[in-house]
Amino acid sequence: MGADSDAAFDGDVWFVTGTSRGMGREFAAAALDAGHAVVATGRDTGAVTEAVGEHEALLVAELDVTNPADAEAAAAAAVDRFGRIDVLVNNAGISYKGFFEEMTMAEIEHQLEANLLGQMHVTRAVLPVMRDQRSGHVVSISSGAGLSGFAFSSAYAASKFAVEGWMDALAEEVAPFGIDTTIVNPGFFRTTLTSRESMPFTDPSIDDYAERRAEQMEWWTEQRGEQPNDPARLADALVEIAGEDDPPRRFIAGEDAIELAEERVAELSEQIEAYPELSRSMAYDDA
Repeated sequence: MGADSDAAFDGDVWFVTGTSRGMGREFAAAALDAGHAVVATGRDTGAVTEAVGEHEALLVAELDVTNPADAEAAAAAAVDRFGRIDVLVNNAGISYKGFFEEMTMAEIEHQLEANLLGQMHVTRAVLPVMRDQRSGHVVSISSGAGLSGFAFSSAYAASKFAVEGWMDALAEEVAPFGIDTTIVNPGFFRTTLTSRESMPFTDPSIDDYAERRAEQMEWWTEQRGEQPNDPARLADALVEIAGEDDPPRRFIAGEDAIELAEERVAELSEQIEAYPELSRSMAYDDA
């Protein structure tokens, strides 16, 4: 531990993004309850402190994940306080809702910046610490939308599919350093993700989408507070997974997420079998 730490704990050091509300708050609380130290980060440190509270093994650090300098400073503060970083939870994000053709490029770029580049900025800041340790665990919160895209969430799905591809490749790159990775695919959890702050609707601009847009906006608005899954249970599961010697490369969280994954597997199998001879006819004749 760093010289400034007087916290007595036998656990790991967790670094969690987006802890001022929702899943991030639950992840930080569960890790603290399990005896770990936590670096709880967010753009508004006051909101983080209000959400997570005070604890001798807690460090609150300012972090806008879209700002690489913030990520570097927060990682340095974590090492200065606790001497290491064992578990990184890339949780911070946003979910723009709207049909692709109606979304502005600024909204699409911000979606990718927050959900994809934000995770990359923080991971790049933390990986040197984990490499030096020759140990660590990078956890990235994806979504059911990282398994299957669906209407009115095209930009969000793009960001989560990108996270999945990046994490799949990263796993092979960092495994030789003793660093594990896990992609988490949550179903619908009762968090603030469906709040106006975390789930903004794009402005309408094309009449052809009007009827379906109204239906989608009504459906998503009705989900607020009605999601079937408990984020505290996901937090406890994540603490359990992070404590394993060989954690899973992927964790699908919730019965609804399992059903979605099974549908995706079935769909891919069907597509593979749709044109098997044509699909296998791509090689040169002399190959």
